[in-house]
Amino acid sequence: MLSDMIHILFDGPKQAGLTLVLAHGAGAAMDSPFMTAFAQGLGARGIAVARFEFPYMAARRATGKTRPPDRQPVLLQTWRQVIARLSVPSAARPGPGRLAIGGKSMGGRMASLLAAAGDGRDLHGLVCLGYPFHPAGKPDRLRTGHLRELSLPSLIVQGERDPLGNRAEAAAYPLSNAIRFHWCPDGNHDLAPRKRSGYNQEDNWAAAMDTVAGFLESL
Repeated sequence: MLSDMIHILFDGPKQAGLTLVLAHGAGAAMDSPFMTAFAQGLGARGIAVARFEFPYMAARRATGKTRPPDRQPVLLQTWRQVIARLSVPSAARPGPGRLAIGGKSMGGRMASLLAAAGDGRDLHGLVCLGYPFHPAGKPDRLRTGHLRELSLPSLIVQGERDPLGNRAEAAAYPLSNAIRFHWCPDGNHDLAPRKRSGYNQEDNWAAAMDTVAGFLESL
């Protein structure tokens, strides 16, 4: 079965009461610098984190050949299988099986679709790191419809100048009251600021990790 083939990386304490499951974005793997920094940073803050890859990215790793993302039904089904697998305590991750889900860009968007569709009834929270509110350069093609009725406690960590949805644009989106934001000063889609801004990536990322950890501890 596919679920047996999915490789999962764990960070943080094994005995944590809640595990945050993170999926990668469209173009970078689960062990990209961004994903690794956040998984290890949250782990150091006492949050258990699990990372996995969608089939197209796992195939890219195996063959070295670049492939486009899987179609949405495959991405969502992979998410469901990972959730089912991690909901059962194991030697790798003992504990009560409480889960929050999310991810970078596309990975977080797929998690939000699951949560909004009712698949989140046994989940405890949603964390999106750089949500793709619209494709780059196409602010009229919004991906926000399902976010209006979202009831799962949710945190979106977003760069103030993210080309896929900046702070000024997001202020006009009709979003559920269950969603809260953390804005990274002058941050881009990777939450990184420009040098001339006076901010730096390390501080932006650290503040984002602190906010995510505090959010998850409040659930």
